[in-house]
Amino acid sequence: MRFSGSLDVKQRSGFEKIRTVTGCTLVGLLVSGLAAGHVFGAPKVRYNLYFGDLHTHTSYSDGTGTPWDAYAAAIAAGADFMATTEHDAYGAFWISPEEWQDSLAAADHYTSRSFVAMAGYEFWIACAGEINVFNTREFPPVPQDPDPRESPGCHAAPQEVLPAFYDWLSEQPGAVGQWNHPTYVSHEFREFDFFNEQRDVGMGLIEVWNDSWFYTEDSYVNALDAGWHVMPAANADTHTDDWISGLPLRTVLLARQLTPEALYEAMAARRGYATVDPNLRIHYTLNGRVMGSTLSPAGSYQANVSVEDPDGLAVNRIEIVSDGGEVVASLETEASSVEWSPTLDSATSRYYYVRVTLESNEASVLPRSAAGEITAVTAPVWTGR
Repeated sequence: MRFSGSLDVKQRSGFEKIRTVTGCTLVGLLVSGLAAGHVFGAPKVRYNLYFGDLHTHTSYSDGTGTPWDAYAAAIAAGADFMATTEHDAYGAFWISPEEWQDSLAAADHYTSRSFVAMAGYEFWIACAGEINVFNTREFPPVPQDPDPRESPGCHAAPQEVLPAFYDWLSEQPGAVGQWNHPTYVSHEFREFDFFNEQRDVGMGLIEVWNDSWFYTEDSYVNALDAGWHVMPAANADTHTDDWISGLPLRTVLLARQLTPEALYEAMAARRGYATVDPNLRIHYTLNGRVMGSTLSPAGSYQANVSVEDPDGLAVNRIEIVSDGGEVVASLETEASSVEWSPTLDSATSRYYYVRVTLESNEASVLPRSAAGEITAVTAPVWTGR
């Protein structure tokens, strides 16, 4: 594996065509009529960057407050979107049918031209872990659990429930699943077993960061190596009343507009990245195709990476990561705005994603915030192999 290419490192003051709209910086073309965001994309398709959280709780499961409180707090904290994801409907502390309907009503009420409220749920998989489910109002059928579960436990064999769940999810039009904290209950949902192409349709995301202690990029790599097409997420898993404001973790979705349909489509397309910096902007294409895309196999690939921290923190390192977690290209910098265009040569690689390390921000409460720790991870571009 080798790389070559051009490097353009710019100080923030010299970054071209910066304009500020409702508190958000737009780099490049400002698309008329779109909600506040950051316009990036391949030359023929431009996307806004939308920042939010895809894993939060209220008193409708084991948190505090209500979805109405949560969405209002997220709006006040400046998020573009947020999902409430109460635990599933079995046992104590799990959402009731009436609370589920109220969650849907709250999401409908708070969704506007400047904010998308999502009502999802966190589904328990026997002896395997928890998976968030988005963009469906239905719950999957599961084996009956005779006893209320006040803590994680088992009520059926995972080799039966996991594939049945994946099959059910892939059959729900538009539904998207997210593996949560993949080392919390079992080892990576039974080593990300039971993959097939149809089940791959439903699973769209995996948490790389959860709250302030789960950092599981190794699990992300293992899922990719197992054949799954997923993007990384960074979520607070909030159980208190500090939705969005409590931690700087953000899942960033690339979409053309701020609507539920556009965001769910971005999740299904694996078009986004995970960051523990709340406004870090990343643009990544491979052979002109944006993160989340799949190419036709080739022997050489042109990457284009743009990274900017609006707060002026230095981008210490940008890496391109491939199969097995191998770093195939790396750039050391000291600027807050960086553009980099390496060429990657490989006849075997199945995917490439970008990893970014910022300098430490001592004023923040970033998980893994020490200098030299990873700050963001993007979705891959798959090579089609």
